[in-house]
Amino acid sequence: MTADAGPSNATVFGDSKRVTPRSPRAALEPEYMPEPKRPSRRARHPLIIAGNAIFSIILILAIVGGLAWSYGKHKFETAGPLDREKIVNIPKGLGLRDIADLLTRENVIDQPWVFIGGVLVLKAKDELKYGEYKFSKQVSLHEAIETIIEGKVVQHAFTIPEGLTSEQIVARLAEIDFLAGNIREIPKEGTLLPETYNFPRYTTREQAIQRMQNAHRRVVQEIWERRSPDLPVKTPEALVTLASIVEKETGRPDERSRVAAVFINRLRQRIKLQSDPTIIYGLVGGKGTLGRPIMRSEIEQPTPYNTYVVEGLPPGPIANPGRASLEAAANPARTKEIYFVADGTGAHAFAENLAQHQQNVAKLRQFEQQARSPTPPDRAMPFSEAAPQATDPAPQVAPAAKNAKQKAKAKVQ
Repeated sequence: MTADAGPSNATVFGDSKRVTPRSPRAALEPEYMPEPKRPSRRARHPLIIAGNAIFSIILILAIVGGLAWSYGKHKFETAGPLDREKIVNIPKGLGLRDIADLLTRENVIDQPWVFIGGVLVLKAKDELKYGEYKFSKQVSLHEAIETIIEGKVVQHAFTIPEGLTSEQIVARLAEIDFLAGNIREIPKEGTLLPETYNFPRYTTREQAIQRMQNAHRRVVQEIWERRSPDLPVKTPEALVTLASIVEKETGRPDERSRVAAVFINRLRQRIKLQSDPTIIYGLVGGKGTLGRPIMRSEIEQPTPYNTYVVEGLPPGPIANPGRASLEAAANPARTKEIYFVADGTGAHAFAENLAQHQQNVAKLRQFEQQARSPTPPDRAMPFSEAAPQATDPAPQVAPAAKNAKQKAKAKVQ
């Protein structure tokens, strides 16, 4: 008896699943595979797709931007290409790109776009100032931008010597090439302070005049408040006039207070000042220089400024005195001297009376005879042979007479 193959649905012990054998035909058919799950309609929404694309772009831009920022920051702070200190003039009216191109041409920077980016990041586009700038060797982009933003322009120095007239000062300002514009009118005599000034390029000449006038007012007021209490000069304007005479009489610092004392003593004693520079100013005015010795005939030529003719101070300053002469006029030396005369060495000899003064004059004559030929008879014999020159204040003539007869007249008027 043949054994039965068993039921068609056999049970496999040890396994919870039952294996159902397939027919030969079914075994030849391809095995069924389930279809993959399709994305949900929400995942396929155009906004989701666009959002994913935007996020990817932002991520890429962030990475690129971070790299650019890191590179830019490095270039912003690192040393630049400039191989030596250099002055660059940035004209008025240039835009941001123009300034970047100019600095690139001048080799101050080598990355104009980093310069532009740095200015924009600092929000300083409207703070860039025109003018001349001095850039140090290997200046960084950051330092270059800060220099321009802060307006650290080059300052040009020029000096106005003591003793120039206002007309002469205006003429000098006209020759200074870094100043701009014209001066409408010549300032009043004695209202400008001789000093060294610093101005940036393109400063107008009118601004320079205003600054010198402001400096003069400040200094005069300061000195006037510290004047000697018994000074016979009653106004700041009169003090400036006296100081201008002192300025023209001597350029020696050690003599100013003594020269001022001579004039102060003469004012107290009502003696005419007899100052040669006042003669010259009365003859030529603001031009300031005669260009030759004073003629004898000019000593008694009446002008409002000739202190051989008028008593007391002239009607106004004869030049623009410096601080030292103003100080000397406000606080003169405590002496009784009423005469001084050149001693032939660039200094002066002072005297309290006519006899001493005549001795000093005799010494000067002897010195002059040894040094040069006699003076032509038609010319006065000044105590300093050279006529006062406003451009080179030198020890001038004494406020005494020109010769023996004049000296006798000068003792008391």
